[in-house]
Amino acid sequence: MLSSRIEGTQASLSDLVLFEVAPAAGTPPEDVREVANYVRALEFACQRMDEIPLSLRLIRETHAKLLEGARGANRQPGEFRRIQNWLGAPGSHPTEARFVPPPPGELPACLDEFERFLHAPSDLPPLVRLALVHYQFEALHPFEDGNGRIGRLLIALLLCAAGIVPQPLLYLSAYFDQHRRAYYDHLLAVSRAGAWEPWIIYFLNGVTDQAADGVQRASRLLTLRDDFRARCHAGGCPAAALRLVDELFRSPAVTLAKTTELLAVTPRAAQGNIKKLVKLGILREVTGQKRNRAYLADEIVRVVEAPQPTA
Repeated sequence: MLSSRIEGTQASLSDLVLFEVAPAAGTPPEDVREVANYVRALEFACQRMDEIPLSLRLIRETHAKLLEGARGANRQPGEFRRIQNWLGAPGSHPTEARFVPPPPGELPACLDEFERFLHAPSDLPPLVRLALVHYQFEALHPFEDGNGRIGRLLIALLLCAAGIVPQPLLYLSAYFDQHRRAYYDHLLAVSRAGAWEPWIIYFLNGVTDQAADGVQRASRLLTLRDDFRARCHAGGCPAAALRLVDELFRSPAVTLAKTTELLAVTPRAAQGNIKKLVKLGILREVTGQKRNRAYLADEIVRVVEAPQPTA
């Protein structure tokens, strides 16, 4: 499941899934919209890679989806920057910045080299190559806004493009967030001193860490699904309720309309299956409304959102 800790947002998984199934349920719009856009941009890019290769064109299209209606929407979404940017304290000047990417006049040539590197054959191990690509993108900082978000999204896409994972299942955002100072220090050390090896080791440690965490969470989710199904069997639930349980592990929030569609049943039958899962403690109504209700599987959310143990 995608980490919702993206570039300073405070949206939780429950915020996100409730926004997806019931946008009017009162969830805070800014951070939730930003994370929802991240998910949609990733889904868009994965589908688009069936039509065109991972390229500057695909990166620009994905960036436009990422910023649509969210932070940075007024800063040239889908277009490479035409102004100078820099990384430093708020209000700082380029002369005081910690890092200054290439000026806009040099950016097109740099991006052409970046794209050639993306497509060039290589004897490097795929994960090492991915570490190099991520550094290059972050060093170019090619957009006015959203570079951190798109840079992390590109990692998931490149893992799929390299055949390392069949779907975007591995995300390094949580590791980068947990070791934020080291992340920026390593990137800067490459730019200043060519310190590639420490950066690559850091990156590979992140892949190892997040892969292990993903396996552990998946195992806990499988155990929880077995527990849910056992509750349903003990409670005499129909087969449709078991199908709904399985769907909750795709998205742990449902509404009456969504359940009706998922199970291909009447609204009355859908409501009956929801009530059974509420009675068994699998679902909880979270809006407090009499109409347009939304239901959340809290135990699934707790497994996904549980803090990762600190190394």
